This record gives sequence, C-alpha cells and structure tokens, in this order.
Amino acid sequence: MKSSKVALNILSSVLGILVFVLILFVVARAGNAAYDIGYRIFTEPAMDREPGRDVTVRVSKDMSGTQLGSLLEEKRLVDNGLLFAIQLKLSSYEGKLKAGKYTLNTSQTAEEMIQVLAGEEEEEEDN
Repeated sequence: MKSSKVALNILSSVLGILVFVLILFVVARAGNAAYDIGYRIFTEPAMDREPGRDVTVRVSKDMSGTQLGSLLEEKRLVDNGLLFAIQLKLSSYEGKLKAGKYTLNTSQTAEEMIQVLAGEEEEEEDN
C-alpha cells in the first residue's frame, strides 16, 4: 500500500514536470513568434533591390489599411498585406492616406510607400 502511494507521488511529480516543460516550450515559441512579427514590422525590407519595377496602384477614399495591404501584396509590392496594415496602423500616417493613382516601386520599403500614399512625396495626381 505504501509503495503504491510512493509510485503515485512519483508519477504525479513527473507529470507535473512534463506539464511545466510543455508550458515553457509553448511560451518560448509564442515569444519567438511575437518577436519575429515585431521585428518585421519595423525592419521589413523592400521586395526587390534598386532599380526594382514600377507598379501603378489606385487608392480609393474608402479603402481600409487591410484592403490596401492586400492590394499591395497582390501587386507584389509587399510580402505580407496584413503586416503592411499593421505598419500603417502604427505609423504617424494612419488616416492620412490620400485617394489617387500612385506609381510605387518594388524597391521601396513599406514606410516609403506609406509616405508616398500620404502625400509626403509627390506622385501622379488623380484628375
């Protein structure tokens, strides 16, 4: 009887340790993923090296950041449209993008594209 209690205590301790190790593993993986996303938000490189290629996009007045990110991803100007939407949300240009037709380049970073779309750099005007 006493030996079964000892075995049960040992088994309980081993299971507790395994659960603890599993929790540590999940937390470490989640932390690593969060770091990677955070790092990419602030350091995402351009799609191509200079000179890149010019791509024309039309931004409408009612376009959300997610829709714009999807458009830029579809045109191969950014690698991840959702990441672009997050970059826009965290930038000082949120809500300041202007509707119109723009020529962007695959050698531009997301930050440079956001500046163009906000009118910081002059591009084609939509008449």
